Amino acid sequence: MLPLFMIVLVDLIGFGLYIPLLPFYAEHYQATPFIVGLVMAMFSFAQFISAPFWGNLSDRFGRKPILMIGMAGSMISYIWLAYADTLWMLFAARALSGLMAGNIAAAFAYMADVTTRETRAKGMGMIGAAFGLGFIAGPAIGGILAGSDPANADFQTPALVAAALSATAFILTMLILKESLSPDVRKKMAGEKRPTRTEQFRAILSQPSTLRIVGLIFLATFVFAGLESTFAMWSRRQFGWGPEQNGYLFAFIGIISAIIQGGLIGRMAKSMGEKTLIIQGAAALALGVFLIPFADNLIVLVIAMMIAGYGYSIITPALNSLISLQASDSEQGSTLGVARSASTLARIAGPAWAGMLFSALGMDWPYFGGAIVMLGVIALAWNTRKHVQDSRNETLE
Repeated sequence: MLPLFMIVLVDLIGFGLYIPLLPFYAEHYQATPFIVGLVMAMFSFAQFISAPFWGNLSDRFGRKPILMIGMAGSMISYIWLAYADTLWMLFAARALSGLMAGNIAAAFAYMADVTTRETRAKGMGMIGAAFGLGFIAGPAIGGILAGSDPANADFQTPALVAAALSATAFILTMLILKESLSPDVRKKMAGEKRPTRTEQFRAILSQPSTLRIVGLIFLATFVFAGLESTFAMWSRRQFGWGPEQNGYLFAFIGIISAIIQGGLIGRMAKSMGEKTLIIQGAAALALGVFLIPFADNLIVLVIAMMIAGYGYSIITPALNSLISLQASDSEQGSTLGVARSASTLARIAGPAWAGMLFSALGMDWPYFGGAIVMLGVIALAWNTRKHVQDSRNETLE
């Protein structure tokens, strides 16, 4: 598990570099808040199209080659991003990055291969910790490289650094990562008639327990993606912040995420179960996003972001673990690919919806709206407890 953690970490530091920068980059080309939301959504739109395809290929040919292809594609997209000089090039570079993002689904499938059902939550937590650490170092580095002045930010250097990190992750994957999917399983999968993507979606989503979890993944990600895509614009208007200040705050939230997902989530899942963690995470995320508009100073803002970050940090690995437990060993890649598709679809709709609210109703409304959605997530999560079992094999209520 450790080699995968290191590789994903390096790759996601590069990905995290641009999280606090993209809204400023888009506004540099006179994009409205709604268009900024679309720019933020473009990566996920392309990933939504490609994720099941990469998941299917990882089942047939192994996780390692798909990880390598994704990292090579990310490197190329970051180089394009570095030299984008129009808004359409910004859109195109993000689209390429999303189309080549098969490494994310493959990483989750790899972790499912090398963990038992009892240790699945801990393993998914390690991947979550890599995300968290990526969002510690990445935004901080990106913010420092871009600078604190949004009007004169350096957008090229962070993109080139991100490309170098993707290249490093590619080399590490090639040299130190062993394939997790046995030749027997790959041979069996290659000899089978593969369902089309539509059939694959229908088969997985026709299972009520899986459908409920996919719905929760969509809604939780929808809200958090809306927060991510609009926060830089909100903080610029509320506090006059630029990329550097946003980078530091996102890095702080990444520290919280890494502590929870890397060290605590396994023990929390063992003692409480995934289902309880999902409800707890939904409630915290609802409260955190609701408090953001009331932050008129740094202390209140940090508290609100800490609560929201805590909620998302426990609900994400719990949902990934739960949906993995619903799938057979030969369907891990396909099932997790569908789950990632739901997540990426939410990262299309969430930023667009949040950007629309920002433009139409005001800068606070993406967060009020997100809190309302999370109340629905709490209700759905409570209902889900009656229909699925987690790693503790609890009795159905």
